[in-house]
Amino acid sequence: MFKVTPNPPDTDPVSPYESPDSNKLNEAAERALGHHFPPADPKPPKRNGQLFRVCPDINPETLLANASEDLLSISAIAANLADDVDGSRRSVALALSRMADGVHLMVERTLDHLDEPEMAAILAKQS
Repeated sequence: MFKVTPNPPDTDPVSPYESPDSNKLNEAAERALGHHFPPADPKPPKRNGQLFRVCPDINPETLLANASEDLLSISAIAANLADDVDGSRRSVALALSRMADGVHLMVERTLDHLDEPEMAAILAKQS
């Protein structure tokens, strides 16, 4: 039987990605697509009603150092307030200042022992 249309042309069975020029072209196309259509950012996890959250990748030493500074600030604010009030309010302000000082000492002690092997093992278990 005779075909009205000609046979398709013979093609080279080699993949277009095997030549060096086509690899460069493919890489350029991928970069262009990546630039104009960047991948979507993953959705942040839900907070479950939390207003504030500590970043999970911050190391414990940094957290303790910030807690220490905050406790010093709380103590200074309470001591300053105690100078401005009298009576039972002064006692409450001084008590807050002393409590913050005590917690500050505990945090500082923890920072001092952070490099000990026992503490390193505890931190390794948490990571």
